[in-house]
Amino acid sequence: MHRRLILRCAGGLAAATAALLAGPAAAQPGHWPDKPVKLVLPYPPGGNVDGAARIVSEQLQTRLGQPFIVDNRPGAGGLIAGEAVAKAASDGYTFFMGANGPILFSPLIFRRNAYDWKKDFVPVSSVSFTPLVLQVHPSTPYRTLRELLAAARAGGQNITMASPGAGTTNHLVSEYLQRESGAKWLTVHYKGNAPATTDLLGGQVQFNFDQISVAQPFIQAGRTRALAVTSRERLPQLPDVPTLRESGFADFSAETFTGVLAPRGTPQAVVDRFSEALRAVLAEPAVQEKFRVLGSDARGSTPQQFTQYLTQEDQRWTPIIRQAGITAE
Repeated sequence: MHRRLILRCAGGLAAATAALLAGPAAAQPGHWPDKPVKLVLPYPPGGNVDGAARIVSEQLQTRLGQPFIVDNRPGAGGLIAGEAVAKAASDGYTFFMGANGPILFSPLIFRRNAYDWKKDFVPVSSVSFTPLVLQVHPSTPYRTLRELLAAARAGGQNITMASPGAGTTNHLVSEYLQRESGAKWLTVHYKGNAPATTDLLGGQVQFNFDQISVAQPFIQAGRTRALAVTSRERLPQLPDVPTLRESGFADFSAETFTGVLAPRGTPQAVVDRFSEALRAVLAEPAVQEKFRVLGSDARGSTPQQFTQYLTQEDQRWTPIIRQAGITAE
């Protein structure tokens, strides 16, 4: 009897030791979450990604019973936030909520080996998609995209485009348009969207690409003039503005996305449960309406679908970054 008792105690001790060594990642996924979950963002408060995070965090808390905390960590094109999550414990309590630039582009254009989304993260779900508007200052003579491109072919250094930063979707759409049209202009990079918009409104630069949620009030007030949108179809907010596809670029469309990634090694059951909850939240009519106010389309995806989307976008934009020699220097 004493021998059986000793063996039983030894077995219990071994099981407890194994559980301790396994760490937080070995927590039972079926009980996830049992404490607050952190969404790390690569941008400061305000803007589409932050707005999207705050919409879904509130609804996720209601659905899953634990707080979802928005943790803003801006800087270095998003690398500060992304690197922090890539190195975080894969226990299902820290996630990266970013956009095209921080997820796909910044690791390519900054001279540091911060992370690679394919190796260091597991895609959870997309959250939202937002088209861009090409808008000019009203003092310019351009009424159509054709006119702008013709002028840029004739003397591109006299035309300036405001970019919110190297490697942003806004910047890459501009590079694509130059490559495909033969037009050339001077790209002026700013530290964020706000100063770029300020200089456009002041006439210091002639045009930019901006998200519809930011651009629409200025267009309606006559402070800028819209020439094209990057969506596949015309936008209901700007029904008279043609798409780039209608303007001679038949196979082209572009949008900024917001999505959630988990550190590599996060239990698949946790990833699947989070993805399912996020998709359910994004399908709610009230949530859809909140995103429409932001000028975005709320659209979730399975981990497999989001992985496929990221792969396609990676393959699409990486050659443009390489050919244009885009760096953050």
